[in-house]
Amino acid sequence: MKKRFLSLGLAAVMAMSLTACGGSNTAETTKAAETTAADAKAEGSEAADTAATDAGAAGGVFKIGGIGPVTGGAAVYGVAVQHGAELAVKEINEAGGINGAQIEFNFQDDEHDAEKSVNAYNTLKDWGMQVLMGTVTSAPCIAVADKTAADNMFQITPSGSAVECAANPNVFRICFSDPDQGAASAKYIGENKLASKVAVIYDSSDVYSSGIYEKFAEESANQGIEIVAAEAFTADSNKDFSTQLQKAKDAGAELVFLYYTEASLILQQASTMGFAPQFFGCDGMDGILQVQNFDTKLAEGLMLLTPFAADATDDLTVKFVESYKAAYNEVPVQFAADAYDAIYAIKAAIEDANVTPDADASTICDALKASMLNIKLDGLTGEGMTWTEDGEPHKAPKAVKVVDGAYSAM
Repeated sequence: MKKRFLSLGLAAVMAMSLTACGGSNTAETTKAAETTAADAKAEGSEAADTAATDAGAAGGVFKIGGIGPVTGGAAVYGVAVQHGAELAVKEINEAGGINGAQIEFNFQDDEHDAEKSVNAYNTLKDWGMQVLMGTVTSAPCIAVADKTAADNMFQITPSGSAVECAANPNVFRICFSDPDQGAASAKYIGENKLASKVAVIYDSSDVYSSGIYEKFAEESANQGIEIVAAEAFTADSNKDFSTQLQKAKDAGAELVFLYYTEASLILQQASTMGFAPQFFGCDGMDGILQVQNFDTKLAEGLMLLTPFAADATDDLTVKFVESYKAAYNEVPVQFAADAYDAIYAIKAAIEDANVTPDADASTICDALKASMLNIKLDGLTGEGMTWTEDGEPHKAPKAVKVVDGAYSAM
């Protein structure tokens, strides 16, 4: 088993990305989508399965599974991943598939629960899955990654950001890891002089939130940022944040660095108590505008680091946003873009490896692990994306800000 190394931080990632883009003649550059069907109306995984079955009789079928929460408190993320992946599958199938083979895509709900995620994985194995695109959230992803490693099943997670998610040699990811996100956020705040006194509210019972906080605190010291309050909560105490907010306010915090899932409650309660600092988050914050019954005016001015901005003007993003809005009647968030890129990364790796649909999952996994080091992907979340043996992507981060109820690139 090959050795995994921790990420070196986004500054190093960006520098290495530039080196990779300019120094490899063997990398295969793949456009994430040459054409986008703006009138697509995705009806769910069953529709993707049916279309692939009808169109793939001659060239065979690759079975790609997906896992994430489509019900429960984290459903906004899982639904976005499911939809982004479905759009990519539809485009690829309509364009002729992967080397003439169609894709069947089957997405299973895990409710952001590790045990249910493993059950979903077993369901997909019984279905005949050959490649896994998932899972969406970190704790379930870690649990499933142990199973895929044992089975030698290729796995690419769009958004599982905990370091442990990609610890095994068969797992790659699209998003940045927690250490990268935490360190990069502190660096962005420091370099842009957004604040010198910062409070942090984080979930100490969640690996994603804790991992980001730890690296944020380390880099804050390098940036001359004073953390005036570091207030934790747990999954059992995530409804009332008045104590944490009052401590941040009393400490003179100019900016509050937030955990994603409870951000809507925190913003509501901060407004009620008249506390109006700047708020800043990581990629998990992308989705707050879709939270049911949330007054999006409370998020005005909220900043977050994310590799995707829906208002970007490049052709790929414009086409993707148009297709997504036509299919699902909403603006896509980063999680949808992550999943879209994940499907196209799988396509590029399969084409590079020249594997065929009749190969078993273990054979495909061995081939794709090597091919992921060869491909270069121009995707929604980064141009010239490459991967190294540790499973981490090399691409430049972006920052967005909520302006007039929508994400706007900074």
